Amino acid sequence: MAAPTSTVDLSAALITTPVPIGHWLAILPVAHCITLGAVLLMLRGYPRLQAWLAIPGLAALALIDAALLAKVAAEGPLTMVMGRWLPPFGIAFTVDLFGALMAFTAALAALAGGIYALADIGESGRRYGFFPLLMLLMAGVTGAFLTGDVFNLYVWFEVLLISSFGLIILGSEREQIDGALKYAVLNLIATTLFLIGVGILYAAFGTLNMADIAEKAGDLRGTAPLMTLASLFLLAFGMKAAAFPVNFWLPAAYHTPRITVSALFAGLLTKVGIYALIRVMVMLLPVERQELSLVIALAAAATILVGALGALAENDIRRLFGYVVISGIGNMLAGVALGGLGGISGAVFYALHSMVLMTALYLAAGEIARRGGGFSLSALGGLYRQSGGFTALSLVLFLAACGLPPFSGFWPKVILVKASLDLGVWWLAASILVGGFLTTIAFGRLFLLAYWRPAAIALTPSGPRWRTGLPLAALTALVVGFGILPEQLLALSQSAAAGLADPQAYLHSVFPVGGAP
Repeated sequence: MAAPTSTVDLSAALITTPVPIGHWLAILPVAHCITLGAVLLMLRGYPRLQAWLAIPGLAALALIDAALLAKVAAEGPLTMVMGRWLPPFGIAFTVDLFGALMAFTAALAALAGGIYALADIGESGRRYGFFPLLMLLMAGVTGAFLTGDVFNLYVWFEVLLISSFGLIILGSEREQIDGALKYAVLNLIATTLFLIGVGILYAAFGTLNMADIAEKAGDLRGTAPLMTLASLFLLAFGMKAAAFPVNFWLPAAYHTPRITVSALFAGLLTKVGIYALIRVMVMLLPVERQELSLVIALAAAATILVGALGALAENDIRRLFGYVVISGIGNMLAGVALGGLGGISGAVFYALHSMVLMTALYLAAGEIARRGGGFSLSALGGLYRQSGGFTALSLVLFLAACGLPPFSGFWPKVILVKASLDLGVWWLAASILVGGFLTTIAFGRLFLLAYWRPAAIALTPSGPRWRTGLPLAALTALVVGFGILPEQLLALSQSAAAGLADPQAYLHSVFPVGGAP
């Protein structure tokens, strides 16, 4: 199929006016991560200095993302174009409320993981590049959330994948190499499918700018292979998000690296896949999403139940949490399948909640191992007698993961169940509720065995260290806060969903005068 040609004079596509200073915020988070990652790489011979530069750098990233979120929430989407070429010719970073929310939440999770790493990652791990790889991982994650170009979404996926390969094998243990192989193979297959989809997309539209595609999709729906594109993207992003039936790589890989790395992976990487799926299927290909809604709903229900049943069967806490990640992905897929303001806002709310919660759960797993001597439920016991405070904190996280009130996991499930029942999809609502019930049993089993059961051997009391206790307590506070006071996050999620369903503000940010060429 020949690519559509544009009648725009390329000389008129050059930017001739200065870019507003506020628009530089759109690229500042990515530039900050790449620059700091390069500096830390040059300081690889100074592991202690690396750590004490990385933590303020991650805090600065969170502040930059907070400023970006505040600007977008107040003024609407903003666009920054590279190389002085106007869209769709230039590479654009276009930030709407959805992308800004995801980027800010990711920065908070990364900051918590970075602080925890001060205790978890030793000098050897730092010399092998933990902190430079972490900053490059955040460059990839943040770039994926902020880009306005489909090909550059692929590029940022590659950046985060390369850095994640380095993080997962940090330590070079046999188990890590095995986990990295499983992680790499399926993700590379997904990346290949994504790249094929990008090629077909460009052949059909003659552009890879997201706003341009969203505007032209209606006119090309009768001639371009949009269902083929939607199916390719659904499969590719479903693999990256660990949706059923391509979810088996996650529990086989996420338990192998250091616990800080597992926490960052669980909190961030699968959410990038969900973000990309929502962005492409809801904003760019809404009609195709509607036609594939039954397929997506069936995959969502299966993902929820497979994840919950897998968690019930596991003896290793890290693998158990891996299946909880998978079950959560199913809830987000349910929102994509349902569509509408209710479904999409529920998926957005759940994604933000899951980024914080899953990071906290894996950090809690690290504390369980430090206090109890390992990750095996068969050997653990007595944690309640050792520390009542840590037990209470863990219980909060467990209840939030089950979707029980009054914590943050309760509200997105309520939204998704209501949206399902409003559309008459009772079996999807039932799968969400049954998945929550099974997850509650799995966490109840974990709590009884690891915390309530007497220890098989005498445990040496191990008090909290600020490097591990502070990030865990801060993330738990967010889980409690968004559960007790959900109004602000709910309003932001609904606004983000509305912007995806009706992207006129997004399009106006990219093409402020006259629309797309």
